[in-house]
Amino acid sequence: MNPRTGKRRYTVIGLLLTALMLFPVYWMLNVSLTPQHDMRKNPPDLFPLHPTFEGYQAVLDDQFPYLGTSLLIGLGTVALTLILAAPAGYSLAKLRPLGGGALGLGLLIAQMIPGIVMAMGFYGIFLDLGLLNSWWGLIIADSTISVPFGVMIFTAFMSGIPGELIAASRIDGAGTFRTFWSVVLPVSRNALVTVSLFTFLWAWSDFVFANTLDGGGDLRPITLGIYKYIGNNNQEWNAIMATAVVASVPAAVLLVLAQRYVAAGVTAGAVKD
Repeated sequence: MNPRTGKRRYTVIGLLLTALMLFPVYWMLNVSLTPQHDMRKNPPDLFPLHPTFEGYQAVLDDQFPYLGTSLLIGLGTVALTLILAAPAGYSLAKLRPLGGGALGLGLLIAQMIPGIVMAMGFYGIFLDLGLLNSWWGLIIADSTISVPFGVMIFTAFMSGIPGELIAASRIDGAGTFRTFWSVVLPVSRNALVTVSLFTFLWAWSDFVFANTLDGGGDLRPITLGIYKYIGNNNQEWNAIMATAVVASVPAAVLLVLAQRYVAAGVTAGAVKD
């Protein structure tokens, strides 16, 4: 078979598979623009022939506070995760603390614990501490998912930093913290972006922790907003789909902007020189 023909065939297959996977996203967008009176047409319109933005207006009226809370929780979770995971990754990668191997194994095991099990454990702890129905409680809970992942990513990435670079900073008089802050972090940009992105996406899309720990709070994330909206407006599908579209935009934008950093950060440490 001609190599060029083979490449074209694989390209067509790839495009078809991509279109198949993205069709639910397109249909979500199509329904969000469909007027309510056309919602039950049979067969349905494949394109919004008479688009309406009533659903998006409803999102702005009803869901905007939930979006703000999700943004606050996401950014707070990113900050807490980086504060904990970056120094821990540097320690495991370069300082070789006693028991570092056992700690790495513990972090790997922590990734395997189902979220609902952790949520029930947090419920009892937060009930005693008075942290239920609070956005900072969700930040703490979401961080328990992202910190182990962040430590593993930072450890893998920082293991590839040349030891000569760190030794040179120590010769210049930099201590452990100064070396970490001024030398290691600046060259760990890919890992920082990768951990920040996945942490934000986890916090943004979390439902289990939110529903268990913040079901009755004044500040609730967008996942609970969508859940409540579906329950109260189960016939207004254009508004429901518009809410889903708006909630998906931040994740999509972040993935597009950070994809090259994520590719480098995730594969760091896979190949040794």
